[in-house]
Amino acid sequence: MGALDGRAALVTGSGRGVGLAVATALAGEGAWVLVNDLDPDVANAAAAQIGEKAIAFAGDLTKEDVPDQLVGTAVEAFGQLDIVVNNAGFAWDGPLHKMGDRQFQAMLDIHTVVPFRVLRAAAPHLRDPAKAERAEGKEVFRKVVNVTSVSGTFGSPGQPNYAAAKAGLVGLTKTVAKEWGGLKINVNAVAFGFVETRMTAPREEAEVFDSDGEQVKLGVPSQMLELAIPQVPIGRKATTAEAAAPILFLCSPGSNYIMGQVLTVGGGLAGGMTS
Repeated sequence: MGALDGRAALVTGSGRGVGLAVATALAGEGAWVLVNDLDPDVANAAAAQIGEKAIAFAGDLTKEDVPDQLVGTAVEAFGQLDIVVNNAGFAWDGPLHKMGDRQFQAMLDIHTVVPFRVLRAAAPHLRDPAKAERAEGKEVFRKVVNVTSVSGTFGSPGQPNYAAAKAGLVGLTKTVAKEWGGLKINVNAVAFGFVETRMTAPREEAEVFDSDGEQVKLGVPSQMLELAIPQVPIGRKATTAEAAAPILFLCSPGSNYIMGQVLTVGGGLAGGMTS
């Protein structure tokens, strides 16, 4: 038996990287999982890799009605929704004095507005059964985990847009935790440092991401990586499995008394608004 047997989850941005590792871990503990990616081929391949516990949903979550479709697909497939992991995102870096409105807004849209819309769509499916259980004297816990970043908790040069958006997600997390805590819906966040994904690959080797027609080069300049990684006490990036493990914990019964917290997963990086 798994810790999440009978639970239904959705994980945004789970076609690859940390999201795929999270979806795989949740399914490994018995949960049904909706896998999401922009690319239908990537989403379907990820769901197939996970196996019979997973279904795929492809769509651009920054489009206004897509978060509602995402949640509706999960509820239709599973008959319930117990776990939401807001993981989708990318970085579009640049210094503030050279940044245009579109570049700034793009980060707010994917990292702050999308989680808001997903949680708004999920709200009745999380809250209504919880109200009925409370009326019956039952205590059943549901989980929300929002993926933020150390950029949002103590800043990062060259990422004013990304840092502002991730800081906004911290505020959203703490507020929804207060609003939903009485319904036994645990709302928490993880703030990642460097994780071994395409977002932290050397920029010279990184992929190009299409942001609504704008070609965005992912990755981090090699010079910055050479300076930053030695500042991590563990001395290296996290693997995606190491990143997924704390999210799995926050989705598990072991986190039932944890609410409104931001867990820094940074290999020893510390500082900023983390609690």
